[in-house]
Amino acid sequence: MELDRARRRALLALAAGIGLPAALGRARAQTSPKQGVRTAQGEVKINGKPAEPGTLVRPGDTIVLGNGALATFVVGEDAFLMRGNSRAELMGSGLLVSALQLVTGKLLGVFGRGGERRLVTATATIGIRGTGAYIEAEPRRTYFCLCYGTADVAATMGGARESYSTRHHDSPRYIYGDGRKRAIVPASVANHTDSELILLESLAGRSPPQSFMDSPVRY
Repeated sequence: MELDRARRRALLALAAGIGLPAALGRARAQTSPKQGVRTAQGEVKINGKPAEPGTLVRPGDTIVLGNGALATFVVGEDAFLMRGNSRAELMGSGLLVSALQLVTGKLLGVFGRGGERRLVTATATIGIRGTGAYIEAEPRRTYFCLCYGTADVAATMGGARESYSTRHHDSPRYIYGDGRKRAIVPASVANHTDSELILLESLAGRSPPQSFMDSPVRY
């Protein structure tokens, strides 16, 4: 309960920091999204240097957040929310993120429809298209929730694979890398919210799919 209250407070602070009503207005108008770091709380570094709102983020960059930190940033048509104790490396060219390696930590992302992206962790490679997704990376386990869109999930060890589509957090998964017989197993929705996804889509100049918004369930 206390974690939920803390997350709500952080989300309200993020929304206030970016001017959420204005961001939603831009989403409706489909204008080009403002690039770079949008909010930064706590220790946020890009390529080893302190980052703040307005700092640009590009493919080739490494983003590291310290304990208790939180950041949102936009790269091209993709928008991300990273939590504390996380490290992510972006790959691609120009403003197009073709792959994101989450070395450790927690990341929520919404992705434009310009081709497939790859999410890479120690235990999984995940191809995504037109997607909202949440991922947590640990040395021997990945948590992945396909919030909406389409994904191809492959375990690093053992060759297990799954391809599926969802509308509203329908099929979270754990992907293990410890040699167990079933490397990909069902999980529950955890540690991310619909409000955070709506916020990120607004930063990218979009709204979530109508099928997501029409769901009677809210997280």
